[in-house]
Amino acid sequence: MYDYNEMDSKCPTGSFSYTIKSGDTLYKLARMHNTTVEAITAINPGINPNNLQVGQRICIPKGTTPPTQTCPTGTFSYTIKSGDTLYKLAMTYNTTVEAIMAVNPGIDPNNLQIGQRICIPRGTMPPPTSTCPTGTFSYTIRSGDTFYLLAIRYNTTVEAIMAANPGVDPNNLQIGQRICIPGRVPPTPTCPTGTFSYTIRSGDTFYLLAIRYNTTVEAIMAVNPGVDPNNLQIGQRICIPGRVPPTPTCPTGTFSYTIRPGDTLYQLAIRYNTTVEAIMAVNPGIDPNNLQIGQRICIPGRVPPTPTCPTGTFSYTIRPGDTLYQLAIRYNTTVEAIMAVNPGIDPNNLRIGQRICIPERVPPTPTCDGFFYRVRPGDTFYSIAQMFNISVDRLLAANPHIDPNNLMVGQLICIPRTTMPPITCPGGTVYVVRPNDTLSSIAMRFNVSIMDLMAANPNINWCSLMPGQQICIPRHMPCSAETTSSSAETTPIQ
Repeated sequence: MYDYNEMDSKCPTGSFSYTIKSGDTLYKLARMHNTTVEAITAINPGINPNNLQVGQRICIPKGTTPPTQTCPTGTFSYTIKSGDTLYKLAMTYNTTVEAIMAVNPGIDPNNLQIGQRICIPRGTMPPPTSTCPTGTFSYTIRSGDTFYLLAIRYNTTVEAIMAANPGVDPNNLQIGQRICIPGRVPPTPTCPTGTFSYTIRSGDTFYLLAIRYNTTVEAIMAVNPGVDPNNLQIGQRICIPGRVPPTPTCPTGTFSYTIRPGDTLYQLAIRYNTTVEAIMAVNPGIDPNNLQIGQRICIPGRVPPTPTCPTGTFSYTIRPGDTLYQLAIRYNTTVEAIMAVNPGIDPNNLRIGQRICIPERVPPTPTCDGFFYRVRPGDTFYSIAQMFNISVDRLLAANPHIDPNNLMVGQLICIPRTTMPPITCPGGTVYVVRPNDTLSSIAMRFNVSIMDLMAANPNINWCSLMPGQQICIPRHMPCSAETTSSSAETTPIQ
C-alpha cells in the first residue's frame, strides 16, 4: 500500500518540496506559489487533489515570485486569521462587507483562508491597543467568557462593562479580545498561613479538590470568599487548606507513573502485568473512578524498558486511528506477523504513543493507469464508480487485490483513466471537475462570468457535471450583474 506520508520526497529540478497543512488545496497552493493546478499535478503523479493529507509531502513547481499585493489608496493590507469573517472585519475597521468585497474582486466571503492577504478600506485606521480609562483595567477574553460572568466575577454589572466598552458586541466576544472592566486589577491572591495556592484545571470542582487534598468543600469555600464554586475558571487561582502535597515517593518494587488521557486502573493493571488491587494497595486514598490527567501514582513492578525491536523489524509509535489491520496494509505485512513480534499486545486496545515493532518489508510502489483515491467514510465501490463516471467492473479490474465488500477508511484505490477525449482551450485553462462543483461555483472560483464560461463550453451539460470531466476556463472577463444573477440556481453534483 502506497502512503504519501511515508514517501521520501525528492523533487525534480525546478521545483521544491512542500508539506500539506490544514486547509490547503492545489488551487490555493497554485495561487500562493504563482503556478497552476495542472503544473502541480504533473510533477506529482498519482496525487489525489480531492484528498490531500495533512503532513503529505508534494512538489511545487517554482514560478516567478508572486508580487506582493498592493492595496489601492485609501485601503490597507490585512492577513486573514483564524475566525475572521468579512462581517467581523467590517465591524472591527468601521467599514462594510460590500466595501471590502469591492476592493477585493473575486474574493469568496464564505471561504476565507488563514494567511490570505486582502485589502481593507480605511474607515478609521486599525484600532490601537485599547487603553482603558481611569477606574478600569484591561482584560483579555478567554474561552467561555460572557459579560454576565465577568460582571459576577469582578463584582460589577453588565451595564457598567458595556459602558466602558462602547462598540463591543457582548454577543460576539472573541477569544484574545481586549476589553475594559470597571474596578481595579484584582491582585494575585495571597493564600493565608495553613493553605497553599492551586490553579484550577479542566474538570476540577470543590468536591473533587476536597477529596484529593483531604479537606472539605466548606473549608475551601471559607478560605476563598467571593469564589463561585459553580463557575470555576481554568487558570483561576484559589487557596486550598493544608500544605502543598509532596511529590509521592514510590516504595521499593514500584515505579512512578503519570496519568494520561483515557487511563484506568484496569488498563494499567493489564499493561504492566499487575492487578487493580495491587495498584490500589500502593496508592492509599486513590479514587479509581476519578483519576486526574497529570496525577502521579505508583505501579507495582519495575519501569518497563523501551522496547528494542528485533532484526528485520522497525519501531513504530501508535497514532490516532491506527489499527493492526491498517498497519499491516500500510507496511505490506499481516496482523499475525505484527502480533508475533509484539507478544502480549492487545490489538483491541492500542494506545496513542504506544511503541510497537513492525516487520520490515519494503512496500512495492503500486501501479495505476489513472490516479489514486483515498477511501472516505461511507464510500462503496458503487458510489466511487458513480463519482468518477466509470463502471464498477472497470473499478474492480483496476483494483484486483481489493475486497470491495471490506473497504477501509484511508485505503488507496486506483481510479482508471476515463476515455473522455482531451479538450482544447485556446488562451484559457483546462479544469478537471471535482465533486460538488457547479456552474456558479466554478465561475466564482476562477472569477469569470457564467455566460463566458458557458460560451467556452458549448457542449457541456451544466446540470449533470461529472467529477473528472474536463472543461475550458476562458481568460477572465469582467462579469456583468445580469450574467451573475442568471445563475441563481444550479444543480450541484451529488
